[in-house]
Amino acid sequence: MGGEAGSTGPWGRVKSLGLVFEDERKGCYSSGETVAGHVLLEATEPVALSALRLEAQGRATAAWGPRASARISASGAAPPAASEVEYLNVRLSLREPPAGEAIILLQPGKHEFPFRFQLPSEPLVTSFTGKYGSIQYCVKAVLERPKVPDQSVKRELQVVSHVDVNTPALLTPVLKTQEKMVGCWFFTSGPVSLSAKIERKGYCNGEAIPIYAEIENCSSRLIVPKAAIFQTQTYLASGKTKTVRHMVANVRGNHIASGSTDTWNGKTLKIPPVTPSILDCCIIRVDYSLAVYIHIPGAKKLMLELPLVIGTIPYNGFGSRNPSASQFSMDMSWLTLTLPEQPEAPPNYADVVSEEEFSRHIPPYPQPPDCEGEACYPMFACIQEFRFQPPPLYSEVDPHPSDVEDTQPVSFIL
Repeated sequence: MGGEAGSTGPWGRVKSLGLVFEDERKGCYSSGETVAGHVLLEATEPVALSALRLEAQGRATAAWGPRASARISASGAAPPAASEVEYLNVRLSLREPPAGEAIILLQPGKHEFPFRFQLPSEPLVTSFTGKYGSIQYCVKAVLERPKVPDQSVKRELQVVSHVDVNTPALLTPVLKTQEKMVGCWFFTSGPVSLSAKIERKGYCNGEAIPIYAEIENCSSRLIVPKAAIFQTQTYLASGKTKTVRHMVANVRGNHIASGSTDTWNGKTLKIPPVTPSILDCCIIRVDYSLAVYIHIPGAKKLMLELPLVIGTIPYNGFGSRNPSASQFSMDMSWLTLTLPEQPEAPPNYADVVSEEEFSRHIPPYPQPPDCEGEACYPMFACIQEFRFQPPPLYSEVDPHPSDVEDTQPVSFIL
């Protein structure tokens, strides 16, 4: 509950003004649901007021540039890029003077003013806050007083647009295959091929995605397969776009030597608390993808990106079900999500050099039959490990920086 204290004057003093919801434990609201609560006012002396009203607003905004935070500068000039879409606009009168009168006089003490309104039945876009825009909803109580500045108190309203992963489109498996020739011009060392598959396109927060992949290394280099979930935020304003890409989770496989293959039979990657996919807003879009990729020393990585939708209604194994809050348990910790900003660490020495290569560079020195224990080895045999060739040149540059921006034109197809 929030509150503001008024100043003492001829029109009385308001000690506090607050707003509480009927169910404070309710994490979020959806289209068509009812929002109810009370506006609380405490006065220490008689208070004159002109009106008490409630406002509920919701809008998506996207803006960037020198004055994007202010939206409109003092001179009235708009920021270089700005767009806004309204989703909710409700105004209710909680108390107003009787006909023919200009003010209402409230007696000292605590006063409660109940309110109740229904959210639009049309789909509301999920609440979201990003680098270049946000989708926010709020409920505000405004106290109008004669000859005294208005007082107000505001509460944020979390809204979620349910995405059912049991729909046929999100139950379809996703499969991709790609091959890359390693080397350049006439100095090719052989191809590296990758096939990856996930059982369905839609998953929810907290689920572990089984990944099926086949990797064949016909090159002369040691490769390392990896998988990651990427979040892509796209903002559209004044005909321009901004794109921000984050890695939100990743997993690493074993290194694959030259001439070898590896198979992932359901290697899991757990989805952390993230914002559900936002696909129904015309100026802000939040997409996800599952990337299976291979780092090849001295060459560009081989990557497959499988489209992914993060939903709110979990998979039930049978078919679509009603998106009622009583029928499923939803992880709402994504509402306070802070994405990691640290790049992935490079592999250690053991991941780059295999046991096979290690033994290849250490010639055997059998123990003399008349000696027992390592102390009888020749001196040079004890330091032979230090003659092992240095690790291959590690030239990998973090391919997934925490914040990647793209300003290429894009249009949303809803």
